[in-house]
Amino acid sequence: MVDFPNEIRINPAAINKLLIGGVLVVLLGIGVMSSFYKVDPREEAIVQRLGKFTGQPVTEQGLHFKLPFGIDKHTLVEVTTVKKLEFGFSTQAAGTRTRYSPRSRGQADASLIVSGDLNIANVQWSTQYVVSHSYNHLFKVRNAVETFRAMNEAVMSEVVGDRTINEVLTSGRGEIQQEVKDKLQSLANQYELGIRLDKVILQDVNPPVAVKDSWNDVNEAQQERSSMINKAQAAYNKVVPLSRGEAERTIEEAKGYAVERVNNAQGDADLFK
Repeated sequence: MVDFPNEIRINPAAINKLLIGGVLVVLLGIGVMSSFYKVDPREEAIVQRLGKFTGQPVTEQGLHFKLPFGIDKHTLVEVTTVKKLEFGFSTQAAGTRTRYSPRSRGQADASLIVSGDLNIANVQWSTQYVVSHSYNHLFKVRNAVETFRAMNEAVMSEVVGDRTINEVLTSGRGEIQQEVKDKLQSLANQYELGIRLDKVILQDVNPPVAVKDSWNDVNEAQQERSSMINKAQAAYNKVVPLSRGEAERTIEEAKGYAVERVNNAQGDADLFK
């Protein structure tokens, strides 16, 4: 048998040591990487150990330790950021000149609400809120945001349904916003959504597009009618008091003339005595 002086001899034991060392280094790296998490000033962290909540939310900002390899899992929740849900419209680009994207079919359907006098209003609104309780927001209700969206649609339908179309389109907007906010907050507390409402804003309220032109004609006619009534009332308030004054002056003059004639006649009668 011929020996090859430059033959490479493989040592199985050394290879095993290298493999084991490599695996240990990888595991150590994974352990270190999965042992720390960072909490920003606007966030809270919910830590679960083997799927169970470990206690109070972590509110202190900075790096924090947790058990590695998925034993502890953390979820970051923004608790100071004001979030917004939009109904009947969607913001495409916010800024000084906000642009709105075209509405989807679902958005259009959600914004069509029947008023108390059985008219249809196209109500577009937004709800601003913050997460006030991170644990409740994550675990008390499945998909808290979608649940809150459904609550918005139900409450707005209820509140608009208690008012006439004229109230919805004109004078009742402020009351609607406040009543919807109060009822939504009550429901959010009842279902423990962990949400605190900031404000409800009626973005735009109009009749449906199919009848908008006719509705505008009716509004213009009503405004013209109100204008004519106001002008007539103003003319009445100007002419009637003036006429009353003239009548009272004429009456007083007549009374004065009558007294004068009576006195003159009485004087003439006294001369013949």
